[in-house]
Amino acid sequence: MKHEIKISLLILIIFLIAQLISLKVISYYAFNFEENNQKIDKLPYGFGKDKEQSPISAIIQIVIAFTFAVFIILFLSELELDYIIKFWFFIVSSIAMAITFISFTPQFYFKEIVILIGGIILGYFKVYKKNILLHNLTELFVYPGIAVIFVAFLSQWSNTINIIVALFLLILISVYDMWAVWHSGIMQRMANYHMKKLKIFPGLLVPYLSKKQKEKIKKMKKSELKNKRFRVNIAILGGGDFFFPMIISGIFLISSGISYSIAVIIGSVIGLSILLLFSEKKRPYPAMPFISAGIIVALLANFLISL
Repeated sequence: MKHEIKISLLILIIFLIAQLISLKVISYYAFNFEENNQKIDKLPYGFGKDKEQSPISAIIQIVIAFTFAVFIILFLSELELDYIIKFWFFIVSSIAMAITFISFTPQFYFKEIVILIGGIILGYFKVYKKNILLHNLTELFVYPGIAVIFVAFLSQWSNTINIIVALFLLILISVYDMWAVWHSGIMQRMANYHMKKLKIFPGLLVPYLSKKQKEKIKKMKKSELKNKRFRVNIAILGGGDFFFPMIISGIFLISSGISYSIAVIIGSVIGLSILLLFSEKKRPYPAMPFISAGIIVALLANFLISL
């Protein structure tokens, strides 16, 4: 096991909470407005699908956008333009959190503006002020806000096509994740750059001390601890590992109903649990192949049960 049991359980609990928040957010925007006809046509701040297009065109656009974003970050990091990357994270985090918070609050005058201001304040402290608790807490609300935008974009066709697109995207991102972690090492380079240079990380960060370190601290005197430094272990889970299951869950919620959406969440938690249980220390692993396998198995089980 790569991390201690309680750390692995904490990761799973946070992951599950984030998925449930996303389900609530997507459900709000998909089903709370009769004119939407169980499709997400409009979102706050000008987001949502503008016009219907072919599934192939939509997937190509997502692949291009995702590839462009990765290479832009790599390019900016090579030029050491850290302030641009941080500002990018600040803008994305602020708007995404605002979209999420809107789904949890009752209607009032200037609601979208007031909540956006709140999102900007949280985004500022998240990106420009180092606080591990605030970072992890805000991550719970960032990815649901981003996911609902993609769900709106990827749920504009018939239910069957929506599902095919969702499964194709799931396989595509899993293959990319394996290549990026095991072959190219892009993910490791980006993660190291974000944590060591930018001091921000798109995803979950859980620092902890090993059992040996804790035992050593217990034996030390208070005077010895003042100037003593310890190497802290860090358990991480990338933002994409949160984000993509949310998209799949949202598409299935709109296209097939709540039972399939819950199956996606259960499957993703099981897949991540298997990864955390069998992964080895100091070895990088792509999480999406494990999460995707769990999702597909859970969907098949739900389909067989519903027959």
